[in-house]
Amino acid sequence: MNKSGRRSVIIVVGMAGAGKSSVVHSIKSLCDQKKDSVYVVNLDPAVKALPYEPNIDIRDTIDYDGIRKKYNLGPNGAILTACNLFATRFDQVVSLCARRAEDVDQILIDTPGQLEIFTWSASGSIMCESLASSFEVKLLFVVDTPRVRDAQVFMSNVLQCLSMMYKMQVPVVMAFNKTDVVSHQFANDWMQCPEKLCSALEEASTYASELSRSLVTTVSEFYLKLQSVGISAATADGLEGLLNALTI
Repeated sequence: MNKSGRRSVIIVVGMAGAGKSSVVHSIKSLCDQKKDSVYVVNLDPAVKALPYEPNIDIRDTIDYDGIRKKYNLGPNGAILTACNLFATRFDQVVSLCARRAEDVDQILIDTPGQLEIFTWSASGSIMCESLASSFEVKLLFVVDTPRVRDAQVFMSNVLQCLSMMYKMQVPVVMAFNKTDVVSHQFANDWMQCPEKLCSALEEASTYASELSRSLVTTVSEFYLKLQSVGISAATADGLEGLLNALTI
């Protein structure tokens, strides 16, 4: 429970491959060790296997493969359609979460890698608004740290995070995952010192890099106000700090 007295729901988002489900699993494992209870909702209809056992699973009611075949859709289109269908009954999910809210310490929402589900689709807005009606909603934006050593990829992640924060109007914690592979210190350096980020972007001469350089100052101001932590879902390093950031 946070300072407002309302139970928090943490929506875990991030680019495909960032390790969202692994982070959810690691948080759940740490909470289990601390004898804290966690209630987990899986919203990815296409995932074949999860490292944790969800309490609510979109796959129990939505047939992703059936949707692909029935509507002749590609993978992303089928995921979007599945989430849109699930959104029509999402009030039931909120009710189930609300019933358990007094008995659990964390409610986590695991999401698909397709960020457009929550940035552009109607289902994302419906789900977030439904949750916000009963809970204090926070976003946990998971970043693939090795991948964002490329300054342009780093900027893409930060801009996605920024757009989601403003669209959903909720607090955001950015978690730089896989720090067991690469330290996230370079990311902190880039955003605390805009000149270093500009220098890294100057190594690419593409139009996108030029656009990114023009946005560095604005993004830096945003980043300085943003809570960010370095974590490793593989080793559990930094998870205590992440939990603290999520409960503030």
